[in-house]
Amino acid sequence: MIKKWEFYKTDPSKVDEIAERNHISQLLAKIILNRGLEQEDEIKAFLNPQITDLNDPFQLNDMDKAVERILKAREQQERVTVYGDYDVDGITSVAVVYQFLKELGMDIHYYLPSRLEEGYGLNNEAILKIKEQGTTLLITVDCGISAASETSYAKEIGIDVIVTDHHECPEVLPEAIAVVDAKRNDNTYPFNALAGVGVAFKLIQAIAYKLELDRKSYLKYLDIVCLGTVADIVPLVKENRVIVKFGLMLMKETRNVGLKAIILQSGYHKIDSSMISFGIAPRINACGRMGKADLALELLLTTDEKKAIEIAEQLGTINKERQEAEKSIIDEAIKLIEEKKLYEDNVIVVGEHGWHHGVIGIVASKITEMYYKPSVLVCFEDGIGKGSGRSIDGFDLHDALTYCGGDLLKFGGHEMAIGLTIQEEQFEKFRKDINQYAEGKLIKDKTPTIMADAEVNASMISMEHLKELQVLEPFGEANPVPVFIYKNMKVDGIRLLSNERHLKLILKDNTAIYDAIAFNMGEMQYSIKVGDKVDVLHYLEVNHFNHTDKIQLNVKDLKKSL
Repeated sequence: MIKKWEFYKTDPSKVDEIAERNHISQLLAKIILNRGLEQEDEIKAFLNPQITDLNDPFQLNDMDKAVERILKAREQQERVTVYGDYDVDGITSVAVVYQFLKELGMDIHYYLPSRLEEGYGLNNEAILKIKEQGTTLLITVDCGISAASETSYAKEIGIDVIVTDHHECPEVLPEAIAVVDAKRNDNTYPFNALAGVGVAFKLIQAIAYKLELDRKSYLKYLDIVCLGTVADIVPLVKENRVIVKFGLMLMKETRNVGLKAIILQSGYHKIDSSMISFGIAPRINACGRMGKADLALELLLTTDEKKAIEIAEQLGTINKERQEAEKSIIDEAIKLIEEKKLYEDNVIVVGEHGWHHGVIGIVASKITEMYYKPSVLVCFEDGIGKGSGRSIDGFDLHDALTYCGGDLLKFGGHEMAIGLTIQEEQFEKFRKDINQYAEGKLIKDKTPTIMADAEVNASMISMEHLKELQVLEPFGEANPVPVFIYKNMKVDGIRLLSNERHLKLILKDNTAIYDAIAFNMGEMQYSIKVGDKVDVLHYLEVNHFNHTDKIQLNVKDLKKSL
């Protein structure tokens, strides 16, 4: 697929100004400007985040009410249940609040709904079960903001509810003792992009403030808070950047035996945001997707090293099962798309019996990436279909489902990702209706765009430059790894790896020679050859091999030079 390359638009005079004021290279200054940072205080906070940059948790609406009710429960030894979600954000949120309150001597318990049997969020059956076990206070983490009827039900049967969440708020908030969410319309908190675990962290921080505890009492959980924050793909700026920066530092010497075990099991040697995104998060998320979220939570809560290693190995096995299920569905989905020529539609809608609905969201993401079109995948069982959809920039998938609402039993989500339930007999009508809605949206004319930070040459690539760029870490949403364009490089060698899936290249510019790796670009073997001049869109990394460090270009896209 042809991709469009674009540079961020920056004012050269501002680049010079930022470089001079902060005693940094123009390349680093340009990247900082590309990230939307211009004010001196913002730049200093970004380049050198401090733990003191954490905001006062009591600036969050209703935080005082939440703390007061929790401390009352502590005083009266009430049974308290923390209710979370089955993804990494939800599991880490439960772990943080549960462990902190347990250390305060509270009668604390937790509940994670089953993705496969209960679905997301609060449900009345679970609330009744929790009530029958003696709970009088329910604390939601990473969920609850849209559970108005369930919260009312809890109140009717004698359970007080504290909602902590980070999702978009409805016009009418749940009728709870406290609703702590920085996305409230009346929000007074200076940062509204915390993950669910970030809000959970602010809750324990506030309790520690109120009890005048040492700050170590809550900061020691930053490794777990960091894990959930990176995994939930929230913007790694401002307070999230502080959480992740110091969380990664703590993770390197973590005392959480479960976290230590899963880091070891992941096989990653460098502890950074990439390790979380590609090594740890998939293993924990796989548990939720396969209906075993409690196992991942148990890993983070255990103090038994032997047990932690056993659970981490189980998570690795479950993740492999998830990968196998995912690959099987991808293969079947692509076959259906190609046979029925669904790629000609504006929105690719495909469904089948026997698909695992815990992984179809991942598959939908890959289908959308492959065809660069919105996609909806549905798995059917007993006449009911459960589906997930992913979109592309410029097409609001939630609006599309609203248009097709009459075809669906229920749906939810946002512009880029949705979930739905549909009767099987309505499936074909839904496919036609959503494509009718998409007519005129120019989807077929859309081209994926990759943003580049700067054009580079040999004089700008060195270990010293890479070391300077490390100040930009941790990388993630809203602070991506810097991407560069290097033009007119000569292909000096080509080698295929992993059953011809990847390319290993030797690229040359006069006397400068670089190794390059192009993952999942094996098909390029048919369009480029040794001796060709190419433009390379890439990011820079250090390849550790045989006790030697060498700069490597990680290729995101490749084009023949004009």
